[in-house]
Parts: sequence; C-alpha cells; structure tokens
Amino acid sequence: MPQTRFPIWRSRSGRRSSIALSLVLATAALGGCSGGDLGRTRQDFLNDDMHRWIGGEATSSVGLRASQFQLTDSERLLRDLAYPLIEPPHSRPAWKSVFGDYKPLPSPWRQQVVFDRTMYGRTLIDEPHRSHSSRYAQLIEDVRDDITRFEPFFAAAVRVIDLDRKRDASLAHISQLSPREHADAVARMQENSLIVQWVQQCLERRISSYRWALERLVLQAPDTIAADADRLIGELAAQTANPPVAAQPVIGAAVSVRG
Repeated sequence: MPQTRFPIWRSRSGRRSSIALSLVLATAALGGCSGGDLGRTRQDFLNDDMHRWIGGEATSSVGLRASQFQLTDSERLLRDLAYPLIEPPHSRPAWKSVFGDYKPLPSPWRQQVVFDRTMYGRTLIDEPHRSHSSRYAQLIEDVRDDITRFEPFFAAAVRVIDLDRKRDASLAHISQLSPREHADAVARMQENSLIVQWVQQCLERRISSYRWALERLVLQAPDTIAADADRLIGELAAQTANPPVAAQPVIGAAVSVRG
C-alpha cells in the first residue's frame, strides 16, 4: 500500500516555522538596539525617585549644589507632576509615546537652551492629519491636558513651599545643627523653589507656542472650532498668570516668556 503524503500540511508547517523564527529574530534585534524590551523605557529608570534628577538639573544649571537629603513624599510627588509640564508638548511621535522615550531635559537656565515658540505649531501642521479639524482637535487636547495637570501640580507645590517655610523657620532652633545639614536644608529649599519656577516658565512657553499654532491654523484653515481653542488657551494663561503659590526667586528675576 503506497505511503500517504501530506505535502500541503508540511508546507504550511514549514511556513509557520519560518514566520515564527523571523519574529523571534526581529524581536531580539529590536531588544538589542533599544533602551528596553521593544523600545520601552528601561526598568532601571522606573523607580520611585526616577524624577529626582529634576532638582539636580535645576540647581546645577544656576551654579548651586543639590541637596543630599532624601526626598519626602511631597517632594517626590512635586517632581513627578513637574515632568509632564516641563517636557515640550507633542514633542514625540506617537510610537515613541507608546514604547517610551524617557530622558532628562535641560532646565531653561542653561545657556544653550533656545526656546522656539514656532516648533510646536510647525510640528502640528507638518505632521500628516486627515483634516485640519484634527489639528485643531490635537491643539485643544494638548491645552486641556495642561489645564488638567495645573491644579495637581500647584496643589503639591503649595504644600512643599509651605513646609519649606516651616523648615526655614526651624533652622534657628535645631540643636547641634551641623554646617552640612544646614547647607543641605537650604539647598533643598532652593531646589524646590526652582522646580516651581521651572514649571511656571514652561507653562508660559507653552501658552506662547499654542497661540502661535492657533494663529497659523486660523490663517491656513479657518474654522469655528478655533474659538474653542482660543478660549482654552486663555483659561490656561489666566491660571498661569495667577498661580496658587509663587516660589521665591533663587537667582533674581526669573526667565519669562510672553506672547
């Protein structure tokens, strides 16, 4: 009796094996050339103090030393809430937002940092969109996200700055206060104040960028939805101009961007 053969089954099996092998090799290649698996943010970045660098960057950029004190829960929250506000809005392609592209950012006091208020608008207009309405929708979403982030950040800032005032008042009454402890306490207060100023400046820059983008959208593709975007930008501007807490400037006049 002749031997039964299954050429079609074997062909499909071989094809499946080839596809599986290709996927494995592709995954390995991606993992080897990225910060983490499939380009996601490396796990060693994801820790409770992952935003501690913000304070160190702020102080070092103006020639001050960072405090060696551990972060309190409130100070850690302040830094966590600050990062989304100091990162330029819509600064990463969608795929990087999914897979992760976490990196430290230079503070506005760095001499080499140049603010370009047109960058956001040019990126928004140049990126492929199905219609100009979707560009308006993206602008409105970005502004609304900032409005949503505003209150939680400044609520944390109010608490941190208030506790720093109490810390400052207590320095004269702490027994056997060493010069190093005094320096670290002062450095932490300066650090916290600079972070609040950093966010304030970034919000002013965002508002300037949003207004430039809206003007160009209205110029290129007038739409009644522009009124909604303008109203939201005005709301964010009003909140930014009257923050719940004003951090004491550490280095004189803070950098300010209007427009």
